[in-house]
Amino acid sequence: MSVQSGTHFPFPAQYLEQLVESSPDIVVAVDRTGSIIFYNDGAEKNLGYSAAEILGEHVTKLYPSIEEARRVMDAMRSQDWGGPGKVKNFDTVFVDRWGQRLQVAISGSILCDDAGLEIGSIGFAKDIHEIRRRDRLATLGEVAVAVCHEINNPLEVILNQVELLDHFVRDAASDEVAVVQEERVAAVRREVSKIQHIVNRLVDMAKGAQYQTREYHGGTQMADLVQRPSRARAPMLTGLRILVVDDDLGVCRSVHDLLEEEGCEVIMAGGGLEALKVLDRIPIDLVVSDVVMPDLDGYDLFMEVKRRGTTPVLLMTGYYYDRDHVIKRSRLEGLEGVLFKKPIDPERFKKLVQELCERPAAAAAAAP
Repeated sequence: MSVQSGTHFPFPAQYLEQLVESSPDIVVAVDRTGSIIFYNDGAEKNLGYSAAEILGEHVTKLYPSIEEARRVMDAMRSQDWGGPGKVKNFDTVFVDRWGQRLQVAISGSILCDDAGLEIGSIGFAKDIHEIRRRDRLATLGEVAVAVCHEINNPLEVILNQVELLDHFVRDAASDEVAVVQEERVAAVRREVSKIQHIVNRLVDMAKGAQYQTREYHGGTQMADLVQRPSRARAPMLTGLRILVVDDDLGVCRSVHDLLEEEGCEVIMAGGGLEALKVLDRIPIDLVVSDVVMPDLDGYDLFMEVKRRGTTPVLLMTGYYYDRDHVIKRSRLEGLEGVLFKKPIDPERFKKLVQELCERPAAAAAAAP
């Protein structure tokens, strides 16, 4: 292809022609009558026609209709798409040799000779079907993460209540009754485990990884559903006053019941501002808070608690990523307690509560 346009390149024109020829995008040039005079390798691969088949044909052969071809040329002559005389990323449709439509974004220019007379045009078209598919997948990934969060909140309630029920059955029921009730508890855990696998699949898709059933995370993303080795109460939790903060009332009550079972005094708050009012009135040993809330997020609440004193904070999140970098920012400011992936493992949760509450006491004992 040799076109005189008055533009001078710092390298031989044949280099540019070779570059265009090997481009994976569709590159087509036409003369002033609309006959195709240049058709590159990318066009052959995307449209199916060989250069021998298409050169000399009218450009409308590549469009679904003459009206669509005119629409592209009208856009090239207007000022709305980067012109006049050119277009940038203009959506149109090509038709391949088998009659299949191909969505493309075309960028092109009207070519003129040194006297300013039009001698044709050239267009660079990119197949945007794959790009849009990836965009849709990215959107679906975000939706999947949000769905996982919404599923995990009621799952946390279910698992924590099952934990309490199992504890009660072991402590209060006769051996004969306990055998039957523990079977029912085991059945609930099995069904919740199925939901866990579904959520894990959604997370795999959201991450964009190739899905395989053997790539499950096996409980690392949600509560561990295996049999707990011990049901003994953690003695260090007895008497602790803990503030639980979550805008989801079901989650609040579930964590409240779990901690109360361990001998804690539990106060609930439906948001960050309500929690701060509690802290202004009552000494608290530990604040357990959700990360995402409508008034204050976990970082804002942590910073306010830190400003008021040394009360430790445990942030819990049901998201599969650090939304808005709340946890990262909090850790940079000294946050030590983080529990990812709701529904939580009750035993792990209680152990972390114990560790966080022991640190201020140990620090106070070590002070001169």
